[in-house]
Amino acid sequence: MKKGKLTLVAAILSGSLLFSSCVGSFGLFNRLSSWNQGVGTKFVNELVFLAFNIVPVYGVAYLADALVINSIEFWSGSNPMANVGDVKKVKGENGNYMVKTLENGYSITKEGETASMDLIYNKEANTWNVVANGESSELIKMNNDGTADLFLPNGEKMNVTLDAQGMMAARQATMSNLMFAAR
Repeated sequence: MKKGKLTLVAAILSGSLLFSSCVGSFGLFNRLSSWNQGVGTKFVNELVFLAFNIVPVYGVAYLADALVINSIEFWSGSNPMANVGDVKKVKGENGNYMVKTLENGYSITKEGETASMDLIYNKEANTWNVVANGESSELIKMNNDGTADLFLPNGEKMNVTLDAQGMMAARQATMSNLMFAAR
């Protein structure tokens, strides 16, 4: 019995090292939770919530996400729970936008318009590209050294670190280009 427990502890510790830094989107758990929130009144939602905790549906979904689905998302770069073709309505500063999930990115269309813009992930080049009016432009290239190359509208390339300081520098660079374009 002790040998079985020791093997189990060793497997869990090994798994924690293999799957470290694998904070994914928890798609299965979030879908289950979203479904529960849309079942009915708050009283029905609470009953379903309690039932799913007693039967451990939430626990199993969370564990499946933490150990399997998020690990697949981390190592493959794609979320196995993402439904290609799903369309979500997003409220923006200039109106509502429809965001459709594609196999390799997203298609964004302003509500009431037909023209769209696609954000496409190129797995081979490790880049995110924007495609509009049949033209494709690189936006971001993820580097293996913990940095990313940001391609600015003026044609320059800016290397940023993937931390708060790098994100602040990227925001400043893109905002200054927007301000320059507005003048």
